[in-house]
Amino acid sequence: MFKSSFMKYLTAFVIIILVSFFMLSGIITSMIRSQVLSDKRNKLELSASIIAERFEKTGAENLENYIGIPEGSSPVALIPIVNLDYDFNVLITGPDGKVLLSTLAKADNGGPSVLGDLGYVNINSFSTQQLESGEYLTYTGKLIGITDENSIVYGKPIKTNGEVIGYALSLASTVKDDRLINTTRRTVINSSIWVMLAAVIAAYFITDRIIHPLKNITRVTKKFGKGDFSERVEVYGKDEVAELGHAFNNMADSLDNLEKMRNSFLANVSHDLRTPMTTIAGFIDGITSGAIPKEQHEHYLGIISQEVHRLSRLVSQLLDISRLESGDRKFVYSDFDIAEVARLIIISLGQRIDAKMLDVDFDT
Repeated sequence: MFKSSFMKYLTAFVIIILVSFFMLSGIITSMIRSQVLSDKRNKLELSASIIAERFEKTGAENLENYIGIPEGSSPVALIPIVNLDYDFNVLITGPDGKVLLSTLAKADNGGPSVLGDLGYVNINSFSTQQLESGEYLTYTGKLIGITDENSIVYGKPIKTNGEVIGYALSLASTVKDDRLINTTRRTVINSSIWVMLAAVIAAYFITDRIIHPLKNITRVTKKFGKGDFSERVEVYGKDEVAELGHAFNNMADSLDNLEKMRNSFLANVSHDLRTPMTTIAGFIDGITSGAIPKEQHEHYLGIISQEVHRLSRLVSQLLDISRLESGDRKFVYSDFDIAEVARLIIISLGQRIDAKMLDVDFDT
């Protein structure tokens, strides 16, 4: 499946898109979570500080007894400073974590409840942080016995004369935030899927446009290997692949011309070799059959000798051509007698000239 370049490029493209979209989804959800939680932490930190300061100003030495006094003097009146539009609640606990007042449990008048068993908070499970040079208790998760929802909690110790008499805890549920982040993540993933499909379709056609000419070049090259230089590659556009196609066609033209030259050369060589061999064979047959008188044997034997030397020169020239093509030998220019060469050629064709009863005059 992955052997072809087309599938390799397409698979790599899809993997890159998937990784990019997963990274984008993670970055976006992380940024949203960071911003939302940062705003919520700031509000929780502020509310816990204000509530703790209000209780500290009362000067109460025992917070549990103080909260238990009649409503007109109780700190229930301190709780309305919390803006419930912020979607968080307040807990007032004793030093042991016993919840003394809670906005999670409502009284009959709709305010925070100070009645009944409101539960305990494990203060030891909180972490201590220094925020703006102030000591805060922080916690993230479910407060067992208080709320079943994952929450962010910020707490501020309530002190009298340097002694911790309780804690003011502000907590906000993260359920809506998690829902928002999950919705954002799904939206990004769904959008990414559609974008990926569009990108894959585009990549398919783009990659096919690049690979298709290469397939044609491969197909035509196989024909060249069989000696068929007639076909050419169709070229579209003016990009690098098109330049490759033009270069390939130019190479094909050169190979075709070279093949024609090779065939012509072989034909000429065959003719040049056949001529002296025919002459030698004709003279030898004439001598052996008695067609040539004995007194002319020496003359024609001399011609046969010349033709043998001519064959030797032709073979040497073929070897020289082979060396020239391979770059092992270069041309060496020298003078030679062209009239002598022409005379030898005419002599080699003497039998044919006599057979046709032709008169040849050669003037050197």
